[in-house]
Amino acid sequence: MAPSHTFGGLAEAINAAFARWDLSHLHEFELGDGRRIGFVDPDRFEGDEVVEDQAALKIAAAVAPGEEFGFIFDFGDRWEHRCRVLAEKSDPREECGPGPLPRQPVAIWGWGSIPDQYGRESADELDLEP
Repeated sequence: MAPSHTFGGLAEAINAAFARWDLSHLHEFELGDGRRIGFVDPDRFEGDEVVEDQAALKIAAAVAPGEEFGFIFDFGDRWEHRCRVLAEKSDPREECGPGPLPRQPVAIWGWGSIPDQYGRESADELDLEP
């Protein structure tokens, strides 16, 4: 990530890495100090916890190398992710190869299979109407 990247861009990168297609679910980040970052609700009530705007807050302004924070996608199913800011910088050219570099954060490392967003294990479990 570059210093200009926002938490909104990071959320998009995480969701793309997990091949999520139903993006109508809410999500938010929670920093180690308890700060919450996600969608700002203009209808929030007095006394509600403050959620900072993911589209405006730059990642570099909120977390430092070595810090960890959480990302929750879909408050009902609670897909929980642990994010860590690495101390060492990566070389975008080495990670992405020749050609134009991505303008938003992208996943450059991972392992295992990508689970279905709704926990289905085969197409037989799809709820499709004839």
